[in-house]
Amino acid sequence: MPKNKVKYNLKNVHAAILTKGDDGTFSYGTPVAIPGAVSLSLDAEGDSSPFYADGIVYFRTTANNGYSGDLEIALIPEWFRTDILQEEKDDNGVLIERSDITESVYFALLFEFDGDVNAIRHVLYNCTASRPSIESKTKESSIEPGTETLSLTADPREDGLVKARTGDETSDNTYFNWYRSVYSPYETADDLTPEGDENDVN
Repeated sequence: MPKNKVKYNLKNVHAAILTKGDDGTFSYGTPVAIPGAVSLSLDAEGDSSPFYADGIVYFRTTANNGYSGDLEIALIPEWFRTDILQEEKDDNGVLIERSDITESVYFALLFEFDGDVNAIRHVLYNCTASRPSIESKTKESSIEPGTETLSLTADPREDGLVKARTGDETSDNTYFNWYRSVYSPYETADDLTPEGDENDVN
C-alpha cells in the first residue's frame, strides 16, 4: 500500500470534553469542530536522566510528561469559550470572564495533517487551554485578519494515555470515524460505528 512521504496543512481541529467517572473511567463528549485552524506547535515535555557507572551512561530513564504549546486559530468559537474556557453568558448574551474560576475543563484535541497519500489524524487525550491574549491592530490600506492563540497543555491521563495517531495500517473503519467519537485503544473493531464517509466530519 502507498505510504505518506510528507505532511502539511493543519485542518479538522476538534475538541471533545473529558469526563472522569467516580469509578475512574474516562469518557468523552462528541467532538466539535474548531474552524479556522492556522497553526499548531506542541513541544514534547519530559526529562531524560542518565545514570553513570563504569565510566559510561550505564542506564537512562526518560519521562513522558505530554506536550505543551500553542494553537493559533482565526477566531475562538463561542462554544469553546463557554464550555472549556468557562466564560459565562448572561441573559443579554454577553460573555463574562470571572477570576474565581480555578478548575480547568479537560478535553481531547483532535486534528490532522494532510499527506501526499492520506491525512494523518491525531488525538491528544488530556488537554487544558489557558485564556488567550487580547490583541488587534488598526486597518491600513489592506485588511489582514487577526488571529487568536490558545496555550495548550496535553498531560498524560491518569492511566498513562497521552496521544494516538493513525498509521499506515490503520483500518478504514477507525480512520473514517475518527471525528465521530474519541478513539480508545481499548475498543475492539466491533465497538466502532459503521464505516462513514472520509469527509464526513463535524
